Amino acid sequence: MAFNYSRRVYLGDTDAAGVVYFARGMEICHEAYEESLAVAGIGLQQMLIEGTIALPIVHAEIDFRRPMFCGDLLRVSLVVNRVKDSEFAIAYQIFNATNLDKVLVKAQTNHVCINPQDRARVNLPLAIVNWLAQTK
Repeated sequence: MAFNYSRRVYLGDTDAAGVVYFARGMEICHEAYEESLAVAGIGLQQMLIEGTIALPIVHAEIDFRRPMFCGDLLRVSLVVNRVKDSEFAIAYQIFNATNLDKVLVKAQTNHVCINPQDRARVNLPLAIVNWLAQTK
């Protein structure tokens, strides 16, 4: 099931033209990803403290279809897909919460699971596998 995250566009998210700055679009998507992990009981802080795995992004893409403005209430919908035993992808769609018929942004990130000490790929831990199953 898709995970949905609500967020308002703030002035600091926008550029001189008054629309969401392109890099902030990906940051908004990443916020939704982090929130989906938190809701599933996966603590990134604990993961970082333990230092046994890391989930770096190895590919990212984003397409802006319509502008997002300061004050807009957004709905970010994300769906995950397990690619390999050590890799997953997240597809994002951002909508204006008052009009869910038109997609404002489409984005995707691909993540790999690694051991942070030697940077070698490792299998996704059970907590992430369960999160993937819940967020399909």
